[in-house]
Amino acid sequence: MAICNNCRLALRQSLHKRLPIYPRATFATKSHSPTPSPSDILSKPTWSIRSLLSSAAPTETITSSRLHHLLRLSALPLPRCPEEEERMIATLQSQLRFVRAVQDVDTKGVEPLRAIRDETEEGMREATVGLAELREVLEKEVKVGYYQRPKRVKGARMAEESENWDVLGTAGRRAGKFFVVDAGKKAKSEEA
Repeated sequence: MAICNNCRLALRQSLHKRLPIYPRATFATKSHSPTPSPSDILSKPTWSIRSLLSSAAPTETITSSRLHHLLRLSALPLPRCPEEEERMIATLQSQLRFVRAVQDVDTKGVEPLRAIRDETEEGMREATVGLAELREVLEKEVKVGYYQRPKRVKGARMAEESENWDVLGTAGRRAGKFFVVDAGKKAKSEEA
């Protein structure tokens, strides 16, 4: 698997600060040293989420009033007891610590991700829509009006499939074309 120089540089920078960060030009000029493959780089993790959450990085102090304000803004229920409030504050602080650690990653020279897609030849072939794929849809159109605009003709096959669907197939009890739901009122009135 080939990886471009920009991606390789970003991967090295994001893995850990202990790894040497090579400038972009060194990849092209240093041909005598073998460039590590992505599997070599990723085989030894240098950090984990647990290490980020347990790090002694300075945390933002979240007061009880700030937590209540955030919960009201989010339309979430307030904590029921002080223990639940402490757990919420601890969780929020650990999440903020993780976000700050991710924000500290140096992303200079890394292009923003525009889309996640399969860029292999097979993936590109699957994503390409051609005339062969549209032929069936185009055959269901007729040209109408002065400007000969295409109009889709509804197929009889779709109507047949929808009419053959048994809506009440999973109903436990039926009453004609309706299904019956037993409410608990009858059982309560019989007990009284």
